[in-house]
Amino acid sequence: MDFQGKHFLSTRELTLDSLAAVFRVADLLAPVAQGRATTRVLEGAVLGSLFFEASTRTRLSFEAAFQRLGGAIVNTTGFTFSSIAKGESIYDTARVVAGYVDTVVMRHPEERAIHEFAEATHIPVINGGNGAGEHPTQALLDIYTIEKEFARIGRPVNGARIALVGDLKYGRTVHSLIHILSLYQDLTLSLVSPEPLRMPAELVEHARSRGHTVEEHDEVARGVAKADLIYATRVQKERFAEGELSADYAPDFQISLGILNAHGLPHTVVMHPLPRDSRPGANDLAQDLNTDPRLAIFRQTDNGVPVRMALFALTLGVADGIEKTFQPARWWRPERIGPDDAEFYRPGKAGA
Repeated sequence: MDFQGKHFLSTRELTLDSLAAVFRVADLLAPVAQGRATTRVLEGAVLGSLFFEASTRTRLSFEAAFQRLGGAIVNTTGFTFSSIAKGESIYDTARVVAGYVDTVVMRHPEERAIHEFAEATHIPVINGGNGAGEHPTQALLDIYTIEKEFARIGRPVNGARIALVGDLKYGRTVHSLIHILSLYQDLTLSLVSPEPLRMPAELVEHARSRGHTVEEHDEVARGVAKADLIYATRVQKERFAEGELSADYAPDFQISLGILNAHGLPHTVVMHPLPRDSRPGANDLAQDLNTDPRLAIFRQTDNGVPVRMALFALTLGVADGIEKTFQPARWWRPERIGPDDAEFYRPGKAGA
C-alpha cells in the first residue's frame, strides 16, 4: 500500500512490499528511537492521541514516536473527558478533532468506531486498537520483531513453525498478526487455546487459503512442541459478553521456563504483546522466563517506537531523506535499558 495521506486501520491492507517499506524506515530511525540521535522532520505537526480505552504501551509509544520526530501532541483519555460523554457522535468528534491536528491515532472499545471516525475525515487516522477487532500497529511491530529475532538465530520466517497461545478469540493482537503471517510462505501455525477461546473460524480459513498448515490444540505441550516462535497472550476477560463464563485457564496452560525447556527448542523465541497478567491464578506468561535470552518481550516493546515512527514518517510524507536530518543526541543513555536484557541486544551489537 501507499501510506502517504492514507488511513491505516487494518493489516488486511498490507503486502510484503509495504512491510519492507515500513521496516526500512524503522531501521533508519532506530537510533532516534533509542535516544542516540535526533530529528525534527515533523516539527510543527500535531498528533491527536485519542484513547477511549485503557492503554500504557500503545499510547506512550505512539506519543514518544511522534515527539521523537519533532512533533507535538494533544490528547484525551477515556470517555469522561470527551464530548462523547455528552452524546456527541463519532462523526462529529472526528470532524472537530481533524480541524485541530495533522494525524490521529485512536483506540476505542467498539470495533466499528475507528471506521466511522476515518470516514469523517481526510487526515490520516491510525487504528490503535478497536475492541476485539484488530491491533494493526502491534502486528507491525510484532512481525518486525519476528524478522529481527529470526535473523539473529539464522532462521527465515518462511517455513517456520509458529505457536499462538492463549485467548485467540478476543485477542485482537493475534487477529492482526495472523493476517500478516499469512503473507509469508509455508508456515505451520499452531493455534493453542482452551476450547471456548479458539481463533475465529474465518481467520483460520484465511490462513489455510494462503497455503499454510493450521493446527488447533487445547494442550500446550503438543501445541508448542518444536516451535520456532511461541506468541503468548493473556485472557481478555474484559471483552467477554455479559453472562459469558470465563474459560478455565489452568496452570498447565502457562508458558513457563519448564514448558519451554521441555517442549521448545534451544532457539525458540518467546513473545507476548503485554500486559502480562502477573496476578496469582492468572497463569499468563511466567516470570521465571525473565532472564532467559529467548524471551523477547522487551525487545518487542522497544521495537514499537521505531515502527510507529516509520508509520508516521511514511503517512505524513517525510520519510525520503530523513537520515540527512539526524543530529547526535547530547544526553546520556545506558548501554542496556534493563538489568535482565540479553547481552546480544546491546545497541550496536548484531541483532540489536
